[in-house]
Amino acid sequence: METNNSTRPSSHTRTPRPRHSILDLAPLELECLSVLWPMGEGTVGDIHRALSASRPRAYTTVLTIMDRLTQKEIVTRRKVGKAFHYQARLSAEEARLKAVEKIVQGFFDGSPAALAAHLSSRPEQPQEVQPLQPAAVRTTREPRPAAPAAVDAPATRVAESRTQNLDERLL
Repeated sequence: METNNSTRPSSHTRTPRPRHSILDLAPLELECLSVLWPMGEGTVGDIHRALSASRPRAYTTVLTIMDRLTQKEIVTRRKVGKAFHYQARLSAEEARLKAVEKIVQGFFDGSPAALAAHLSSRPEQPQEVQPLQPAAVRTTREPRPAAPAAVDAPATRVAESRTQNLDERLL
């Protein structure tokens, strides 16, 4: 049976949908924004030079990242001569607020007070890292499973002798 693929969009005609959450940024995207914010406006060359001070990157990599940020509508660009000048659509403070809002909504049921209480109760030295779960899901702490008994433990020997007696009866 033959299917008609003409109704499916091909992968090369798909347009990326903008993401409007600062937490959806890749680490290098955030690095580029962190360089762009104090500049106010800059070219790929400006951003590339500033990033190269801490870790060398290819010019084309920075160009690609800035293009992605434009597609995500996180930065705007305007043509000046032969170069594009990029400008962030939100300030560093606005980005920080959006990131914290997302954390409060996702992990603390929308309660900034719950986040503040969590931060103030954290010990200075982190102990065991627990997997992250949304606050609504995390209602009780599940007990950890008991460690398996050592092979030579008395309880194991008793269980083995019971199994051996049962095996002898079945034979």
